[in-house]
Amino acid sequence: MNIKKRLLIALFFFSITNLALSQTRALDLEAAQKISDAAEERARQDNWNVVIAILDEGGHLLALRRMDGTQVGSVEVAIAKAKTSVYFKRSTKVFEDGAKSGNSHLMSLPNVVAVEGGLPIKDGDRVIGAIGISGVTSEQDGIIAEAALKAWP
Repeated sequence: MNIKKRLLIALFFFSITNLALSQTRALDLEAAQKISDAAEERARQDNWNVVIAILDEGGHLLALRRMDGTQVGSVEVAIAKAKTSVYFKRSTKVFEDGAKSGNSHLMSLPNVVAVEGGLPIKDGDRVIGAIGISGVTSEQDGIIAEAALKAWP
């Protein structure tokens, strides 16, 4: 195959890849704040004080909110829950359920918090970030996280 054909084929695949990537939404500060607002709104419905952490797809903090009266320890826990969800592309409840059913080896995995309250944020099938909630029971943290993701279209 001559060099012109190779270049045309390479250009074609580059164009398709670029088009696919350009159609994927990124999680930006505005979206993170919207999700965080929805989480706080849901928490306030039941007078729950929580920490809300939103991470980008690389596991970096985009937004952090500590509602008045929430224990300081929940800051690190919320971040860790979100990190688990973005790193493993699943809910922290999956790890909690696994640990409860006897799969204690899950606890030895790096960056795993096996407590409900962390959820990946997706654009279609692609994980583009995560939310972590901490401050009330793990089940209540999960309720808040689920409600917050409804703000992400």
